[in-house]
Amino acid sequence: MAGKTRSDASSSTSGGAERGESVVIDCRRQKSSCGYCKSGARTSITHGLWALDNLSVDDYQDLLDRGWRRSGCYLYKPEMERTCCPSYTIRLKASDFVPSKEQLRVSRRIQRFLDGTLEHDKPVKHTEVSSASKGLCSYAGSEDSNSVEKDSSFINKENEEDRFMLHLSGKVDDAIRLCTQCGELPCNIQFPKASVKRVSNAKRKRPVQGSKDLEYSSNVAFQLSASIKRTQVGEKNDDNLPSSECKAAETGFTPKTIAEKLVNYLSQVEVLSGFSIKACNGHINFYSDKGEASSLDSAQKATISPESAKGRSKGFSMEKNSKRSFQKRRKLEIRLKRSSFDREEYALYRRYQLLVHNDSPSRISETSYRNFLVDSPLNFVPPTGDGTVPPCGFGSFHQQYVIDGRLVAVGVVDILPRCLSSKYLFWDPDYAFLSLGKYSALQEIEWVKQNQMHCASLQYYYLGYYIHNCGKMRYKAGYRPSELLCPLRYTWIPFGTAKPLLDQKPYVVLSDFSHQQNGESSPVLKAPNDMELEHDDDFLEEPNEANMDEDGAMIESYSSSSDDDLASSESSGLASSEMEDGDITNILIGIGHSRMRYKDIQGAISPSARTKLENQLLRYRRVVGKELSERMVYIPR
Repeated sequence: MAGKTRSDASSSTSGGAERGESVVIDCRRQKSSCGYCKSGARTSITHGLWALDNLSVDDYQDLLDRGWRRSGCYLYKPEMERTCCPSYTIRLKASDFVPSKEQLRVSRRIQRFLDGTLEHDKPVKHTEVSSASKGLCSYAGSEDSNSVEKDSSFINKENEEDRFMLHLSGKVDDAIRLCTQCGELPCNIQFPKASVKRVSNAKRKRPVQGSKDLEYSSNVAFQLSASIKRTQVGEKNDDNLPSSECKAAETGFTPKTIAEKLVNYLSQVEVLSGFSIKACNGHINFYSDKGEASSLDSAQKATISPESAKGRSKGFSMEKNSKRSFQKRRKLEIRLKRSSFDREEYALYRRYQLLVHNDSPSRISETSYRNFLVDSPLNFVPPTGDGTVPPCGFGSFHQQYVIDGRLVAVGVVDILPRCLSSKYLFWDPDYAFLSLGKYSALQEIEWVKQNQMHCASLQYYYLGYYIHNCGKMRYKAGYRPSELLCPLRYTWIPFGTAKPLLDQKPYVVLSDFSHQQNGESSPVLKAPNDMELEHDDDFLEEPNEANMDEDGAMIESYSSSSDDDLASSESSGLASSEMEDGDITNILIGIGHSRMRYKDIQGAISPSARTKLENQLLRYRRVVGKELSERMVYIPR
């Protein structure tokens, strides 16, 4: 009977019994102090499960989609209607992700650092002293907080190459103005500012001997074309347009055409000695005549001719430092490995907790680190090559970021059938200026995109919990377009719909408002452009998880609070529909090595013990759902 039962339970998931069974021990409902609001009282209410050795990736994926998370081998789900800080699961579809300006700046900063054009301040001194010591350096829980950035010398020191690219951008802006004045581009349109960027090595084609090197490029022609098209839509039927404007609307402007016009005007001025400018498929490219190593040294002086500028009386000149030395390039390696204890990773984690979180050395141990970030109940699923599993497999992983052989960050992630779930990130305080938290999130989103060709079901990026009234959580909404999980019906609601509701109160049944189209509901608001600036945490982590594990006494603190404290409110906690559909007869129960349905053993249990067990089974079924309760093996306590 046991074998047949397990086969039936496994058949509902992709991969079947090969992915292993899930065995969970019920920790029931618990009270604890809150790591988010720091109320001091035991106001955080969750339901907990232990999955010590066996949890299938399919079952954990379904648990995530019901609001669960894991901390090591401990699974927990907030009692949303009762807990002090309702925590909503947040995710985004990787293929729909649109990076913000701040996120793009982080990528460019990393590239500049790898190119050798960006240096950083002196390393942070590592002195293991008490957290109460005044000499301990702390980043106040944020690698990218304002205080850190203001104190970093690289922010205050202007970079020569930045000024040079700004100079080139100004030349392109001049060309746009000239084209507008001469009627080559439509007037009465607010055009975007040009931006010239350095071309990374990865995007350059290897030049043949004697050819010119592509150094800088601008895509402003694409932005100009889009602006003109948007204007054409609004003015298409306007009979009052001037004749020149009508002509522009009828002609049409492609990025390629606009780029050629701008290059034609740029070629009329002395933009820069040692450089040539060409239009290429809508891009404005700047080529070095003398090769990359000496390209900036050859640009010691750049002037614009007043005569060529058609009346512009003020020239522009910029002196380059001819003594600028060629910077050493750095190598970044991103390595994905299965979760296991690594002494180098632990040393980095310890340094991170001491210097960033200002933890006491006595609170950090190998045991607490293993419990929190190494141990995982997920059954590893190896790659199959049939399009259902990515090349790395499914399971728990550590993603290492290594620069010139030095480990600078580690991201702890779970790779599941439908998502990459980001759990925690710790990084080297010496590299705080690189905003490695944001960069790792961008890399993880890109990883999901790239691996969709190997596993079509793998589409989402989960950022953990989002708590609207917690400022340190706001940054998660900066990864757009994101969705929040409805705490009652477990459907996904766009963040723009949820935000105005959460502005009013912390606990909301989000699905009640998702389909209202009239004025009765709050309007759907777009997240502000500066959302990512509202946080003072820049790393994907769960503070409550850290509090639970790093004290080394999570089990004891949770076990000390029993269900008896909440027994009086238990019946009111079950929705009427759940009370009516409270069939527990098919819950899969583990007794020793046997697996049986509750209906097959209830007759052998005494009436008093049966009442207690059935109350536990009702609560268990409510928090995990009907399907999982009949699929996972439940071990009562």
